[in-house]
Amino acid sequence: MGRKPDGASSIYKGGDGYWHGRVTVGVKNNGRADRRHVQAMTEAEVIRKVRALERERDSGTLRKTGQRWTVEKWLTHWVENIAAPSVRENTLAGYRVAVRKHLIPGVGGHRIDRLEPEHLETLYRQMMKNGSAPATAHQSHRTVRTALNEAVRRGHLVRNPATLAKAPRLPEDDIEPYSVSDIKRLLATASERRNSARWAIALALGLRQSEALGLKWSDLDLEAGVLTVRRGRQRPRWQHGCDAECGRKFGGHCPRRIPLRAETADTKSRAGRRSIGLPDELVALLRQHREEQDRERERASQLWQAGGWLFTTPTGKPLNPRTDYDEWKRLLRLAGLRDGRLHDARHTAATVLLLLGVPDRAVMGIMGWSNPSMASRYQHITAQIRRDIAKRVGGLLWSGAPANQVDRG
Repeated sequence: MGRKPDGASSIYKGGDGYWHGRVTVGVKNNGRADRRHVQAMTEAEVIRKVRALERERDSGTLRKTGQRWTVEKWLTHWVENIAAPSVRENTLAGYRVAVRKHLIPGVGGHRIDRLEPEHLETLYRQMMKNGSAPATAHQSHRTVRTALNEAVRRGHLVRNPATLAKAPRLPEDDIEPYSVSDIKRLLATASERRNSARWAIALALGLRQSEALGLKWSDLDLEAGVLTVRRGRQRPRWQHGCDAECGRKFGGHCPRRIPLRAETADTKSRAGRRSIGLPDELVALLRQHREEQDRERERASQLWQAGGWLFTTPTGKPLNPRTDYDEWKRLLRLAGLRDGRLHDARHTAATVLLLLGVPDRAVMGIMGWSNPSMASRYQHITAQIRRDIAKRVGGLLWSGAPANQVDRG
C-alpha cells in the first residue's frame, strides 16, 4: 500500500482500544498544520466523524480553533476593537448602550457557538416586558446581528443565530406630510424670523437637519444655482476644562469647556454627498440671507467668529441642533399648524417631488438615497395626490363619453 499524500485524513485503531481519526483542515496562526482529532469506539463511527469534518472544511463552515468566546467577551471585543475604529460616534454610542445595558446582562453568559435564536427572542420579550420600547429591543437585535456576523466572517462561529431570531415588530408611524398650503404658511412665517432660508432649504430640498446646519457658503454657487452637500453638523459634546471646579454639573455648562467631537463629519454615504439644483426663488432668498448675515457681522464686530457657516448664531457660531429643533417647534406654533417632527420636513419635501412627478432616479439624487426602497418610507400618498390620480383616471376612462352612457356589451 502506497504512502498517503501530505494532509490526507487518517483513521487508525489506537493502543487504548479506541478508533481515532485526524483531519487536516487548514493552517494555524503559528503556521503549523491545523489537524483536528476525533475518536469513537467503532471504525464506522470514526469514519462518519472524519467525513463530517472534511465536509465542514470543504464548505468553509468549520469553526476556528482558539479560545471559545462567550457572548460577553465577544461583544466587548467587537464593540471596542472592531466597531470603534470604523463607525461614527453616534453609531458607536448606540452599540455600547445595547451591548452593556441589554445584551451582556441578558445573554452574555452563553458561548457564542451555543447561543440559540430562542435565547435572543426571550431577551427581546423580557426587555419590552420591563418597559423598553420595541425600537430599543430592535436596536439590540441589529447590534448583536452585526457583531455575530463579524464572528462568522472571522471563523469563530459557523452560523449567526441572530439572523434566525425574529426581531421585535416595530410600530409603523402614521406620517402625514404637510400640504402645499401648509408649506406656504410656514415659509411666510419663517420670513419674519432669523435664518428664514434655513426652512426654505428644509421644505424645498429635503436636507437632513445635520446636512442643513453643516452647510457653508463655499458649498453654494448662487450664480449657477447649485448647492453641494458635503458634511453634516454633529451634536456637540463637552467635558469640563476646570476639573469640575466650576461647580456646574454638565461639561457643556463649564466656562472652560472642552469639545469632545468635531463640529462636522463627512456625509454618511457616497449618495449623501450630492449637488442639488436650486429654484430661482430659493436663490433669491439665499442672496437676501447673505445680506442679513453681513449686517449681523457688522453689529457683532470683534465678537463675530468667522467660520463660513451658512446658518449661524448672531455671533457667527454654527447653530446648535437643539436650538434649531426648538425653532422648528416655535415656527409651527406661530404658523398655527399641527405639531410635527423636524424630520417631517424631509418627508414633506420627498412627497412634493412625488406630487410633481419627478423621476425616481432624480428623487434619489436630490434626497441623497442609495437605496430606491427609501422612497416608500418618505413619499406618501396624500389627499392631493389621490385627487390628482382620480382626475387622471376619470379623464382616461370617461373623456368624451356622455355622462349617462353605459357600455352594456
